[in-house]
Amino acid sequence: MRYSIDRNTDLERYFNIDANSGVITTAKSLDRETNAVHNITVLAMESQNPSQVGRGYVAITILDINDNAPEFAMDYETTVCENAQPGQVIQKISAVDKDEPSNGHQFYFSLTTDMTNNHNFSLKDNKDNTASILTRRNGFRRQEQSVYYLPIFIVDSGSPSLSSTNTLTIRVCDCDADGIAQTCNAEAYVLPAGLSTGALIAILACVLTLLVLILLIVTMRRRKKEPLIFDEERDIRENIVRYDDEGGGEEDTEAFDMAALRNLNAIRDSKTRRDVTPEIQFLSRPTFKNIPDNVIFREFIWERLKEADVDPGAPPYDSLQTYAFEGNGSVAESLSSLDSISSNSDQNYDYLSDWGPRFKRLAEMYGNGQESLYS
Repeated sequence: MRYSIDRNTDLERYFNIDANSGVITTAKSLDRETNAVHNITVLAMESQNPSQVGRGYVAITILDINDNAPEFAMDYETTVCENAQPGQVIQKISAVDKDEPSNGHQFYFSLTTDMTNNHNFSLKDNKDNTASILTRRNGFRRQEQSVYYLPIFIVDSGSPSLSSTNTLTIRVCDCDADGIAQTCNAEAYVLPAGLSTGALIAILACVLTLLVLILLIVTMRRRKKEPLIFDEERDIRENIVRYDDEGGGEEDTEAFDMAALRNLNAIRDSKTRRDVTPEIQFLSRPTFKNIPDNVIFREFIWERLKEADVDPGAPPYDSLQTYAFEGNGSVAESLSSLDSISSNSDQNYDYLSDWGPRFKRLAEMYGNGQESLYS
């Protein structure tokens, strides 16, 4: 005979069974407060004929042990009137325990050691699993203290016994003639300045309203100064100056002084016109004598660049500048026909004879025999 447990009746697998002896054992810890009774099905089958199966139903009851401490039976909302008298009962408390001892529950109540000698409240154990909370003085005032916390020590009668400390919250309230609490707010109902709570709320509401009005006024003024919709003729781009009049060109400074857009510290002795070709006087600069051609042109460009940089009348944008500068000239000096036919010319063109057949005609025209040509 072989034994097994129908796992459909023991989904949590709390129990195991020996296949040969049929002894049932626990597979994990059990909690009576979670499930006090477990019903399982045990299967028995013949070893020689497995088709012969029998079923048995087993009810397992979990025995109780004292493994839960007592606690308050509910969440208490305890109040004490400001005009309470000494010895007045303000709350009756009880306790519960999840355990179920065979002789029933028996709870014992007391104040914790540090609260035994307090001057506000006392505790009386009624010996019926309840206790009463009493006042020890009169004249409770919310302005001084609005809430009291009273720790209560509860012990059960189990073996071994268990205990717990539960805190009872007591609020000081304003009560009517019958002792029924009316107002239990923590704040005083009359402020030191003589203003009631309603008056203070009204003042705060007025201040808030004034702040909102000021904010609206400031917002409306800003909208008037900065309209959301711009005029079509208004140019909203930055650094753009727009004029509707027509001037006389770059040299016309009456409509607008172009120097205002440039560095005011940059000065120049004389202004040169930027719309005409510079005069040939640049060709006679003595600093370009006996200097290589590449240096001459570089120095010339740098001179023109410096002049453009310090020119207050130059436009504040890139422009094309044209200069007629040829450098120091060639070895042949000027080949101008006007200069060559002048009677006062002292130029010597004998070197043309050394330039080959292509310059033969020039050599004959400008060589030593040119006087005979025009005689």
